[in-house]
Amino acid sequence: MSLFESVGRALSLSLLLAAPTALAIPSPGDDQRQAAMEVAESLRYGHYADVRLDDQWSTRAFQRYLDILDGQRAYLLQSDVDQFADLSMTMDDAILDGELERTYELYDLYQQRVTARLDWLIEELDQLDMSFDSDERLELDREDAPWATSEQELDTLWQKRLADAALTLSISGQEDEEVIDTLRDRYETQRHRVEQTNADDIFTILMAGVTGTIDPHTEYLSPRQSESFDIQMRLSLEGIGALLQADGEYVKVASLVPGGPAEKDGALKPADRIIAVGQEGEDMVNVVGMRLDDVVDLIRGPKGSVVNLEIVPGEAVDMTRSTVIDITRDTVKLEDQAASSEVIEVERDDGTHRIGMITVPAFYVDFDAWQAGEADYRSTTRDVAAEIEKLKAENVEGIVLDLRNNGGGALQEANSMIGLFIDRGPTVQVRDARGRISLYGDTDSGSLYDGPLAVLVNRLSASASEIFAGAIQDYGRGLIVGSNTFGKGTVQTLSDLNYGQIKLTRAKFYRISGESTQNRGVKPDVQFPSLIDPEIIGESSLDNALPWDTVSEVQYRSYGTPRQYLKELRERHRERADEHPNFHYLEERAELATRMREQHTSISLNREQRQQEADTRDEEMLALENARREALGLELLEDWTDARSSGEESGDTAQPDESEEDQPVDHAEVEEAAEILLDFSLLGPSWQYAIKNQ
Repeated sequence: MSLFESVGRALSLSLLLAAPTALAIPSPGDDQRQAAMEVAESLRYGHYADVRLDDQWSTRAFQRYLDILDGQRAYLLQSDVDQFADLSMTMDDAILDGELERTYELYDLYQQRVTARLDWLIEELDQLDMSFDSDERLELDREDAPWATSEQELDTLWQKRLADAALTLSISGQEDEEVIDTLRDRYETQRHRVEQTNADDIFTILMAGVTGTIDPHTEYLSPRQSESFDIQMRLSLEGIGALLQADGEYVKVASLVPGGPAEKDGALKPADRIIAVGQEGEDMVNVVGMRLDDVVDLIRGPKGSVVNLEIVPGEAVDMTRSTVIDITRDTVKLEDQAASSEVIEVERDDGTHRIGMITVPAFYVDFDAWQAGEADYRSTTRDVAAEIEKLKAENVEGIVLDLRNNGGGALQEANSMIGLFIDRGPTVQVRDARGRISLYGDTDSGSLYDGPLAVLVNRLSASASEIFAGAIQDYGRGLIVGSNTFGKGTVQTLSDLNYGQIKLTRAKFYRISGESTQNRGVKPDVQFPSLIDPEIIGESSLDNALPWDTVSEVQYRSYGTPRQYLKELRERHRERADEHPNFHYLEERAELATRMREQHTSISLNREQRQQEADTRDEEMLALENARREALGLELLEDWTDARSSGEESGDTAQPDESEEDQPVDHAEVEEAAEILLDFSLLGPSWQYAIKNQ
């Protein structure tokens, strides 16, 4: 896909391209020049990696800049790229010296091509063929395609894109005239946005190309972006509580803020694409091709107001499969992220067993109260400790810590929470750019809980969650169950520049065993299927992610040998999973999603063929969902998205007193984690459990 959604008919762009409209691209200002030099110095002397801004780096930076401008090879010609080939050897000089004119000239040419193409699209709408009887297909990903060598070659591409855009709207239920009006409004709006480009916009894109060659978490923040970042860090953002990221022409949900409105609502999921945003009582605004910060501004709003989002589910491969959801904006409060617990009852031949489940949405601490010396300040460790005491009073036989979707937070809380389960010792190693390693750990003697323990994780468990899970696994203190974690094993700091800020990767996390959590994450002892595609979400899916590596391990004691029981635990898990409708569904859905992604590399421009392909995919999804529901004795559905929108695929709505039949799919992971932990406690006679009522 391109920056601006599908388009095209066979009208040559030769006249438009020969005399492109001049939009008076701003020149780099003194602020941008100085900021560029400061970014260069930060990368050379402050980044964790050994960054050398030389000719070899210039080649990568030039390519990255082109990828950001025209990643789908839809606007620029090979001759355009050749015209600026000198930048492949001089990007380093441009950034080091603040001489940005050539980089701005490339953006100028790119913007001329975009403007000319939008003018062409608007003109073409008057003669758009709405028959949709072509046998052609549109390639979905042109990231690795060669640059077009002629205007006619791009015309052919855009013929297909326009047909796709119109067909998508037509299948969604719009009449022909309405389709034309919608597309005209879309392209005119996009052209207006292009005309509003300022020097900050160009500089931010250029810096994204510069920093993106180093690693995905190092980035320049303009003054406007810095303000938004500060708001998010304070968790006082009045919005929906979702972290968004650009994904080609679309805006994708990267993760949900624990305790935020979107996470509580349950209808929005990671990997979903947002294609339109509307305010309550107003028309929806199409955001395909819109800048990420502009989309964020549309979604943000006062507490209590409602925002409407048109989304395409992350698992959908056809953009016609959109649905509209509404979310009431709110602020994210500390108490919304607080740990909570419940007791899971596991039935066995010898009776009912009780396993405690503690959900930890984030690693948080009330810094203000802590720094003020208040005795009762809130923190993850304190809240989890309170839940442990409650569960011990309930005489549970083991505790599962649920860190699914926990994206991290305060490192000090991950360290101190590990201390609840071990009697002093190291927890994590941090290596800086100079190779110096700092060791962090728990210094308090004794532990609060020394009984059977399991940690439940998934692909959205990141950073501090991975440090915690990795330490528990290395110590042999408990089992890790679930799916592979995110793989975020780097540390960033935010520094002020003369103009804006830079978020810079300064260090890397390592487990006490010496293994990095970077890129690979933490691999569970017992693996669950995952509906989150690792090709879309996770560190390994990001461009130029720093690699996995190791340092020397540190001395630490072993609390147990869970690995000796893994073969038996996995076999017992496999037997239960084969018979559990929800687990069978998770496995089949994961396999189907992978197969769809691999097979769906192009899309038909023929209405009947497109509809048939979409119906086939929907039938497969529906068959899986209804097979699950039939096995559980639930009412069958007519559309697979009904289960998704009702929250039946989310653990958010599950209550401890619900019957198995009423519980959503994700709750199967909770139940199975409890089953595995019970197996572990019964298999491991060497454990000395000291669960005492207090």
